[in-house]
Amino acid sequence: MLKTPLITALALGTATLATTGQAQAADLTISCGAVGAELTLCEEGVRAWEEATGHRVDIVSTPNSSTERLSLYQQILSANSRDIDVFQIDVIWPGLLANHLLDLREALGDEAGEGHFEAIVENNTVDGRLVAMPWFTDAGVLYYRADLLEQHGHEPPETWEQLTEIAREIQAAEREAGNSRMHGFVFQGRAYEGLTVNALEWVASHGGGSVVEPDGEISINNAQAAAALDLAASWVGEIAPSGVLNYTEEEARGVFQGGNAVFMRNWPYAWALSQSDGSEVRGKVGVTQLPAGGDGTSAAGLGGWNLAVSRYSENPELAADLVAFLTGHEEQKRRAIAGAYNPTLAALYEDEEVLEAVPFFGELYDTFVNAVARPSAVTGDAYGRVSNAFFSAAHDVLSGSRSGEQAVADLERELSRVKRRNW
Repeated sequence: MLKTPLITALALGTATLATTGQAQAADLTISCGAVGAELTLCEEGVRAWEEATGHRVDIVSTPNSSTERLSLYQQILSANSRDIDVFQIDVIWPGLLANHLLDLREALGDEAGEGHFEAIVENNTVDGRLVAMPWFTDAGVLYYRADLLEQHGHEPPETWEQLTEIAREIQAAEREAGNSRMHGFVFQGRAYEGLTVNALEWVASHGGGSVVEPDGEISINNAQAAAALDLAASWVGEIAPSGVLNYTEEEARGVFQGGNAVFMRNWPYAWALSQSDGSEVRGKVGVTQLPAGGDGTSAAGLGGWNLAVSRYSENPELAADLVAFLTGHEEQKRRAIAGAYNPTLAALYEDEEVLEAVPFFGELYDTFVNAVARPSAVTGDAYGRVSNAFFSAAHDVLSGSRSGEQAVADLERELSRVKRRNW
């Protein structure tokens, strides 16, 4: 099993993997995982399939940023490259990449997708073709230092305003006690797809809509959305470090797991890492749903990843078999227990071993099932431009270069121009 960085391969030319001696000896190449536990779990799953089948697979690591990963995938697929057989794709990408992907029902049979969450199977079905198999689902959750909240007499916050006040109070107390590096709240503030999800959660939880509604209406220009962005901007440099403007999931996790944040917004994968040997916060962490805004309700952004087979693969049936194995019951159960990756198979949320390893899977089941989707389906091929415009506007507000009111008004005009041409 050879591991090759995708960026390195592309820098040398799309033919690099196909002409490498080790790559020629492999039957398949899969692009899955970026760093850390995600990549390790993929390697372990691939190794199990290799042992069961006798085939060899090369693993290509990818950028951690989903925005950069999509750009690289589009470059490879647009070239009709045969270098990569199996791609790990974001829940918002099936419509963007469908023309380059195999119909998995043709390779695996009509029963492909049975037992998985129906909404994800439908999301991955484009023009009647199942172009990706659900691998794990995601929804944003709030991590908190249970020990610090108990010490200072607080319950987990139910609103963003409560979070702001509790974070400010405990941050001040901890710094006075000697931890000058303590921050109240960390999240994903870099200008990338992760900020689209965070900002959508803020806006939706304030009753400000989902940027573009399912009927295609652009809804972002409203007072609730502006207020949500302004509130988030007030955190930067106060309860959140100024560096949060360049945080992805891993930077936020590093601060929280190092014992230097009271609250963190992240995905469920961070649970297992926070409880690992060497974690500064092992046994001190709680997980709950994200806060509500004002008169709104909690809103968790829908995430998750799927596995797809390239139409240009030289071994499509073998690649589909690898996908079926990695997305199957036993492998999803292993990943849930070892890495707290949310299964897409409903039966695993009733599995005692899974719930023992990750108790909040049961407690927050409704959060995962009812997560708020990004407007990728309605905007289709234009979603990349929609998301870029949204996270850029949100980043401008966080950095103080625009007010929430100005940003949502400007964003409405920009999205209107995109809509005239695309949806």
